[in-house]
Amino acid sequence: MTRRQAMSKVDRANYVYNKASAYEDLPQPIGHGATISAPHMHAHTVENLLPLLCPGARVLDIGSGSGYLVADGAGTVVGIEHVPELVDWMVAGDGRKGYPDAGPYDVIHVGAAAPTMPAELVEQLACPGRMFIPVGTVAAAIVQVDKDADGNVTQQELFDVMYVPLTDRKPQA
Repeated sequence: MTRRQAMSKVDRANYVYNKASAYEDLPQPIGHGATISAPHMHAHTVENLLPLLCPGARVLDIGSGSGYLVADGAGTVVGIEHVPELVDWMVAGDGRKGYPDAGPYDVIHVGAAAPTMPAELVEQLACPGRMFIPVGTVAAAIVQVDKDADGNVTQQELFDVMYVPLTDRKPQA
């Protein structure tokens, strides 16, 4: 499956308030202090994670927000969101801690910037597995974390980004 095929499976307009601006390449508000990322960020995410999204894959999507990115995921998808008003089919919880009960995960996507690399999330990666996560505070970068079949972990900064911080409910409200 290509990036275009994966992204065309789900209509972004179903996940934003302002349908007229759904396809603008900008983050869009989804309420409760949360946003849906710009389409180009979803494209980077999908392209980076597609090689591991095979039938039966286990996926953890942290900061799922609207649920757009995982709405048509492969295998078993666990979306975790700390804003209760956004949670429907997802798990309500603190994404900074992941969701070890359903792991390990072949793929972990984090939709908000962690100040540092969360060790708990790296531990929840399967062998092999991949995480796509923004890391940093004022200046953040997308980091690709790969765990090989022997459990060895490598990290590669891919590009600089601006993301909302990975927080608990209090700072975001």
